[in-house]
Amino acid sequence: MSSVDFLAQEKIWFDKPRYDEAERRFYERTDGSSQPTQDVGANTILQDIARARENIQKSLAGTISSAADQGEIICRIKSLELENHSLHKVVDDLRAALSKLECRVSVLEKSPAVVTPATAPSVPYTNGATVQQKTSAPVKNEEEEDDDDDDDIDLFGSDDDEDAEKLKEQRLKEYAEKKAKKPGIIAKSSILLDVKPWDDETDMVKLEECVRSVVADGLLWGTSKLVPVGYGIKKLQIACVVEDDKVGTDMLEEEITKFEDYIQSVDVAAFNKI
Repeated sequence: MSSVDFLAQEKIWFDKPRYDEAERRFYERTDGSSQPTQDVGANTILQDIARARENIQKSLAGTISSAADQGEIICRIKSLELENHSLHKVVDDLRAALSKLECRVSVLEKSPAVVTPATAPSVPYTNGATVQQKTSAPVKNEEEEDDDDDDDIDLFGSDDDEDAEKLKEQRLKEYAEKKAKKPGIIAKSSILLDVKPWDDETDMVKLEECVRSVVADGLLWGTSKLVPVGYGIKKLQIACVVEDDKVGTDMLEEEITKFEDYIQSVDVAAFNKI
């Protein structure tokens, strides 16, 4: 048999489209039977992917919230540091004011002993004795005047008759009245008050007017200033001089706190005897 006859009898290549069609149908039937299983597997994968995405979003949200919390904590720490710095400044100011008041009190306490030497430079310095005599002259004059006043009143009059007794009693009475009229030492105190408002919207000018409107015998208001406390709030720090027998700290606090629309509280920052 020749090769031409063999190829003429061989039909596999000429029927290739039919074989391809049969193969396609075979695979379609095979794929059709396994398609539900493949759909179920695809749905499971999609669900896993969705869950993974949800977990990723939750983790990202948690990271963002933790970063926000850290930022808030940092802001609060900074605000506390600023408040602490302002409080330190207030304490330093109070210490400086207290030291000044103590210096003034010490100067006032020592002033009687320093008065006599203060006039020494104005006298021509010839010798030590002359200067000493001139500087001590006013003190001696005052003592002599007191002695003269006492000598004018004869405490030991004559007891010969009743007129002398009456005269003695009259002079004793006059002497007692004269001594009673002499002014005694008035005890005074210097007080530094801290007047705190309700909030940062309180009118501090009106608050100071209310404080200074408190008037009493033996009360004298002094200087004042606004001292920052924190969060925009300032307190009024005001000084006053009072006579101890007439005005007390309890009375001042009671009278000042009557203005309850402006004033929250009153504290005694410093108290010194004058």
